[in-house]
Amino acid sequence: MEGALDTPVPGLDGTVLKLSAQFYFLYAVYGHFPDYGSAIYIMRMSNPYTLTGDHVLLTAPTFSWEKQGGMAINEGPVMLHRNGRVFLIFSASTTWTEDYALGMLTMNEEDDPMLASSWTKSPQPVFWKSTENGVYATGHNSFTTSPDGLEDWIVFHALPAPGADTGLRATRIQKFEWNRDGTPDFGVPFSDDHALQVPSGE
Repeated sequence: MEGALDTPVPGLDGTVLKLSAQFYFLYAVYGHFPDYGSAIYIMRMSNPYTLTGDHVLLTAPTFSWEKQGGMAINEGPVMLHRNGRVFLIFSASTTWTEDYALGMLTMNEEDDPMLASSWTKSPQPVFWKSTENGVYATGHNSFTTSPDGLEDWIVFHALPAPGADTGLRATRIQKFEWNRDGTPDFGVPFSDDHALQVPSGE
């Protein structure tokens, strides 16, 4: 077993992107960007457990929706690869604010992920609270598929009310779709009494 990776500075929320047989490591770093908070960096890997070279800043909080709750946060990178593009989904704003949400960077799969210019940040969050459905702070997610591989599902945690203690966070899951332009459509977080259909093939 391998221990902690030797990143240039301490960080959190590490994940791995594999693209054309090359591995990359992405993680969140605390600092001033220029507001105090966290930003997401990428590093090349020489194998699945060894980092090489320096890290490169990919995204820092620039929009107001990334700076809610007293800190400016980009954290929790998660990768989707579909339709010739790579999507970096990240969490924005503080985890304790009702406005904790998901943002997205997009890159064409043939481009170099080590270049910040290869990525385009969506100007609005791609998944956020629903006051109508009583779901808040919809961040820090992951992705999975149905047992038969035909459906895509998002897993995330959320709070039941504005200002609720983070100890009340609950893990939630729901199916998501794809837009005609090839980008993911995460929809709206469902209410507690929404009846989910079981995943396909279950």
